[in-house]
Amino acid sequence: MKISVILTSYNYEQYIKDVIESVLNQTFTDFELIIIDDCSTDNSVEIIKQFDDNRIKFIQNEKNYGLKYSIQKAVELAQGEWIAFLESDDLWVSNTLETRLNYANKYPDAGIIFNDVEEFGDEEWLNAVKNNFTRTRKILNRLIFPKNIFYNINVHNLIMTFSSVMIKKEFFENLNFNTPIDALLDWWIYIHISYHTKAFYIKEKLTKWRQHKQSYILRKKHTPFKFANIEAYLDVYKTNNISITFLPFLIFTIIVMLLNRLKFYYILLIRKIKDILHIKKRKSPLFDD
Repeated sequence: MKISVILTSYNYEQYIKDVIESVLNQTFTDFELIIIDDCSTDNSVEIIKQFDDNRIKFIQNEKNYGLKYSIQKAVELAQGEWIAFLESDDLWVSNTLETRLNYANKYPDAGIIFNDVEEFGDEEWLNAVKNNFTRTRKILNRLIFPKNIFYNINVHNLIMTFSSVMIKKEFFENLNFNTPIDALLDWWIYIHISYHTKAFYIKEKLTKWRQHKQSYILRKKHTPFKFANIEAYLDVYKTNNISITFLPFLIFTIIVMLLNRLKFYYILLIRKIKDILHIKKRKSPLFDD
């Protein structure tokens, strides 16, 4: 069974070499590595071209199109039965693909296989997101897998990073990639695909998730006020003719997301007041202070 590994690259010259090596050093070797560089302006391309391995397919975008274009392009090129994603600042342990495939064979009704992660990197950011990791693991440990997680990922993305997931390629057929927020493409994809299949969670930390202030989602701070998850559920609702009984779940999700947004604005207001009154604010990489 072949696996297509998709690695999108954009200006991560300090990490890209180690990332590629973590794929090439896998104990499972029947894979192709599709690297899409989104018109990097640093030395990423030169570093990628140094690798001489016939499992690598390297494509350079002629201009910076963004993540969803690059992912969709790579998925269309993929020849494997499974697609595994790896971000260009994360790492895999050597038996990541082998372990995932073992569970995929054990639970053939699960079209989504994902694993726990080991967080590393910027200490300040690690402290800032520590509670989120703890909460996610508590939720996951309460669930019994394999299971359909369509109704479990509405307000909290339980698949912690793109680099921790492997999905059967068949579920990408006719998938709408048009997420309103590029940096939340993974959540958008999970919501669409989880409607059609079960997921299995591996409690082993097979992915090393790098935490730093230059990560893709933090580069995209100035995104429009939209809820990608709610739009994803609406799209699934429309395209799959789901029963009207789905609407209470959707309304609940909208209310919770609005409350979360109000909480965020409240934090911003408090920080602004502290700034005006010259009161020291707690450091947070999320707010760049």
